[in-house]
Amino acid sequence: MSFDEIINRFGTHSVKWDMMEKLYGVPADDGLAMWVADMDFRPPACVTDALKGMTDHGIYGYYGDETGYRAAICWWMQERHNWAVDPSHIFTTHGLVNGTAICVDAYTQPGDGIVLFTPVYHAFARVIQAAGREVVECPLANVAGRYEMDFDAYDAMMTGNEKMVILCSPHNPGGRVWTRQELQDVADFAKRHDLILVSDEIHHDLVYPGNTHIAMPLVDDSILDRLVMMTATTKTFNIAGSHSGNVIIPDDALRARFAARMAALGLSPNSFGLYMAEAAYSPEGAKWVDGLVQYLDGNRKILDDALNRIPGVKSMPLEATYLSWVDFAGTGMAESEVLERVQNTARIAPNHGYTFGQGGDTFLRFNIATPRALVEQAAERLKDAFSDLQ
Repeated sequence: MSFDEIINRFGTHSVKWDMMEKLYGVPADDGLAMWVADMDFRPPACVTDALKGMTDHGIYGYYGDETGYRAAICWWMQERHNWAVDPSHIFTTHGLVNGTAICVDAYTQPGDGIVLFTPVYHAFARVIQAAGREVVECPLANVAGRYEMDFDAYDAMMTGNEKMVILCSPHNPGGRVWTRQELQDVADFAKRHDLILVSDEIHHDLVYPGNTHIAMPLVDDSILDRLVMMTATTKTFNIAGSHSGNVIIPDDALRARFAARMAALGLSPNSFGLYMAEAAYSPEGAKWVDGLVQYLDGNRKILDDALNRIPGVKSMPLEATYLSWVDFAGTGMAESEVLERVQNTARIAPNHGYTFGQGGDTFLRFNIATPRALVEQAAERLKDAFSDLQ
């Protein structure tokens, strides 16, 4: 397919486009939706063909025999991430926000502390707070425009009330691909403080040249008794509406606790999501992803070049994801003025940085997974909106 094709998503129940004006005040007639993390590209033909096969058959009953579906997941993780997954370790949840919520429910109690390295994906804090647990923010250090972890500081923050840590790997919104040593440091931190480690690796397929994602189970065998892995096809293949995700748990005891909560909540998979996932995790899907990453790499360079030419504006170098994390602190402007220029003058809807927790206040997040012509248009609009600084 051509990633350059501009597909009109208005009137299709697209939260990204149909809710843009209501949520951000950006006009639908010429606004650019660059907020929520879904792409403006069709998935690979193998996914569409799988759905067509379902509609041609015409009966949409309960999904049975997950052998092929689980085998496809195992093939993908081995082929793309050098990670051997036991098919019996896989649970299917209604997306990874749901997977996070079940982890919180299964492994912690009301009032327990759950550690986040912030700023980080905002749904984590939302789920934790809704469950009556405490969000413990361990702020990432912004070192020369790149996030790093400071475990001496984090160790000093721990009170003993913390029971879980959630890692976003690769990091959203900062776009970091954590090194093996950084991942080992996370593992050691979890062991020191006896924390369940939930590793959300939903962006693990969207990694740019020169960077290598390492799945957490490959880092340290001694953490497998406290590790919960979360992966999905949804970000990789732009099928978030399928609401499917995988929670992969190597440890028998942790797996039993998770299974008990799944059973108590009456959860079972959506057959559409399983059909799509099995089709996506294939050689055809892999070829499509390789083309996607190459295209996104071009998009990130265009937006970065434009933003970094604006005095006081700095885009954090993306190592992974299609979410550009941009710091406006150097402009000296109040958040209200930055938003006035971005949303009202440039007519672009981004995510607001404060929603990602401590350290996000001066940032905006821009989704670059859209046809290049729109990224180029956004770059020009932003340049014009801040032209008085240049």
